[in-house]
Amino acid sequence: MVTQEDPVSTGLVVSLAHPGGNVTGVTSLSRDLGSKRLGLLKDIVPKISRIGVLWDRSDATSAALGFKEYQAAATGLKTSLQSLEVTGPNPDFEGVFQTAVKARISALITIRNFLLNRYQKQIADLAIRNHLPSLCERVDYVEAGCLVSYSSNDSDNYRRAAYFVDRILKGAKPGDLPVEQPTKFEFVVNLKTAKQIGLVIPPEVLARANRIIR
Repeated sequence: MVTQEDPVSTGLVVSLAHPGGNVTGVTSLSRDLGSKRLGLLKDIVPKISRIGVLWDRSDATSAALGFKEYQAAATGLKTSLQSLEVTGPNPDFEGVFQTAVKARISALITIRNFLLNRYQKQIADLAIRNHLPSLCERVDYVEAGCLVSYSSNDSDNYRRAAYFVDRILKGAKPGDLPVEQPTKFEFVVNLKTAKQIGLVIPPEVLARANRIIR
């Protein structure tokens, strides 16, 4: 497996060190980064007052858990959140962004999942059109026009998954192979998007970026 969720809390494995059963692999820790991501947004836009969280309401596992995680993190950072829910197969992004504007949202977070991953460019374009700083959970969203992302590297995670495939094909039991977690995380910034929405990212924040799209 390569998963963004906690495989222990979702019941996939008994523990990370001793998975048991027939599943092992890599967890990207995406669902454990809510506080860090909200903190980055506040560093980028210090006067942030209300953050909209765009998520797929029909995804009762990953997206719903992600929204709860951001709620918990926002409480600690004394930040207000607005739930911006869509559902497939034809999510109404225009409508949800109208809701965001009426609610005076000052920034946007998008929770990645299979549905929203298909609409990266549309989400980024709508955020730019409405002058909303946007933080997304995968670097390819930033390449599509999202302002920033903070995440482990998906390519690295999938390459590492090949190690598990090799071990299992050679006879190792999945339950004996510890689940691995990433040790490297990337902060990526799209300066083209910042310019389009009229945002100047503080130099001390920009200096922390692993990659800058100009």
